Amino acid sequence: MTAVLDGIGVAVPDRVVTNDDFAARLDTTDDWIRTRTGIGERRIADPAVATSDLAFAAAQDALKHAGSESPSAVLVATTTPDHPMPGVAPLVAARLGWDAVPAFDVQAACAGFIYGLAAAAGLIATGVSERVLVIGADVMSRITNQDDRATAVLFGDGAGAVTLRAGEAEEPGAIGPFDLGSDGTQVGHLMVEAGGTRVPGPSPEEPARFLSMNGRDVYRHAVRRMTDSSSRLLERAGLEVDDVDRFVAHQANLRILMAVADRLGIPEERRVSNVDRFGNTSAASIPLALADAALRPGERILLTAFGSGFTWGSTLMTWPDLGFVDNDHRR
Repeated sequence: MTAVLDGIGVAVPDRVVTNDDFAARLDTTDDWIRTRTGIGERRIADPAVATSDLAFAAAQDALKHAGSESPSAVLVATTTPDHPMPGVAPLVAARLGWDAVPAFDVQAACAGFIYGLAAAAGLIATGVSERVLVIGADVMSRITNQDDRATAVLFGDGAGAVTLRAGEAEEPGAIGPFDLGSDGTQVGHLMVEAGGTRVPGPSPEEPARFLSMNGRDVYRHAVRRMTDSSSRLLERAGLEVDDVDRFVAHQANLRILMAVADRLGIPEERRVSNVDRFGNTSAASIPLALADAALRPGERILLTAFGSGFTWGSTLMTWPDLGFVDNDHRR
């Protein structure tokens, strides 16, 4: 059996933080941020809002959209869980009122949603689950130093969810094949050093609790890995670039997205981007972009992502007829 997408939902905070808001207190300008990242604004969660809150709201939206019964498994891709343990997925399942369903988190940073889709497809293919809820959710503002102009302007908060059911590979909504990979030798270029077993327990003021990034190396690896992964995937599927109707890459920044698309030879009119309004929402970025793109039934979509680890992944799908998708994105 093949995983078939039949519902999608999103949730983002109401609070909008613009580039001018950063310029008012940091040594930066709207033009500087837009030129280097393509980002104009992002959503930031209030202090009382946790990742599971956004994940739960996106899940409700997706389930309502699908008109489906309770899934038999829940996967949450996140880098920012509510607690070191337990994971976010059991919390979401409990709030939805589902007893005894398998629920677990996937930690592949910004590539997490692709990894989550692959894991869900495996559950369906092996008969473990007939319907899976996959959520990408992150509150990146909690692990980003808001006084560091190099990283603070990049990230936003949000969640996106999809419902997957067992179906046939020829059906609209079918997902696959996949190409996944990682290179842990590059871990120091993009990481949160403290808070785990290697460097436990930082105080709230310690820089080690925040995300650190070597932007030049991340850019170089992200462009190469997503390009190579996408090319391998198309070859595995027996397809050419001209067979791709829409290209949805992880919304890290506009320069990375455009560089990958240029290398693959995907024309501008087939590229999907909403990074200008949401920034980098990590595992939430691809479902947010899918919900935002006004996709047409039957379009073949290439998805690709890259994140800390380094991790990367790509997959293909044919967009189903989902009817109206509410892309107001207010929760």
